[in-house]
Amino acid sequence: MQLWPWEYLFESWDQTNFPDLYNTIFVASIVMLIVSVVFYNVRTRQLHRHAIYVQMYEWMLWTCVITFSLIIVYWIFRFDWIIVLSTLVIGLGVLVWIRFVRFPPYFAAYERQLAKSRYYSRQRFAHPET
Repeated sequence: MQLWPWEYLFESWDQTNFPDLYNTIFVASIVMLIVSVVFYNVRTRQLHRHAIYVQMYEWMLWTCVITFSLIIVYWIFRFDWIIVLSTLVIGLGVLVWIRFVRFPPYFAAYERQLAKSRYYSRQRFAHPET
């Protein structure tokens, strides 16, 4: 380390400036891109009747595709480290926001809707006269 930490932000992201992160982030991006596509396909087939869950996984898929594809483009064209770092932080932050902030209220409303429908169907078929 020959520069101050903030001076590395404006260095190009290549093998000479970041030897320990350069290939590691590239391989992790490819792996995460493949994992997110496979995870999306598996989960949407399992939950095809529950539209709100499919929507969440679609949001997560496109966030992963955009973020990790950009990292691959940055690896090819050697962008500055600040751009790579900001893309990773924003992309992973959006993933956390999707899963833990945006969709939980929708999940709660959907669970209430399912509970009501189960209750009414149980009430309807509970008595032999109906």
